Amino acid sequence: MASQADVRRIALSFPDTEEGDDRFAFSVRNKDKLKGFAWVWMERIQPKKPRVANPAVLAVRVTNEGQKEALISAEPKKFFTEPHYNGFPAVLVRLAEVSAKELRVLLEEAWRCQAPTDLLARRPAKKQPAVKRPTARPSKR
Repeated sequence: MASQADVRRIALSFPDTEEGDDRFAFSVRNKDKLKGFAWVWMERIQPKKPRVANPAVLAVRVTNEGQKEALISAEPKKFFTEPHYNGFPAVLVRLAEVSAKELRVLLEEAWRCQAPTDLLARRPAKKQPAVKRPTARPSKR
């Protein structure tokens, strides 16, 4: 089970990462702009009322919609989305359902989506998937 403390510790371990001043969010500096890669989910509890921070869920940037759908399909207990994120490359993560090790992989991939290329060149990608892919079952013939 991961916590916001784990999120903070992991996110701030990546180069040029900054924590937001006004809410629980993490960004990397890219061409003098901050590019968000993880933030607290702002949940719509009541229609037409302001969204409310839900500290049990983290929004995490992903490479594309395909990766988002793959994560949700593979492990819907851990990952989900809502209409607000339709068409946007981010997935919602239930912190209570992921380990700190899984969270590290997710956050590093999210950071890599937003980091500038010169920074990426100094930090090679690790060869581990964010989620375990289901293995094919042998056919019964």
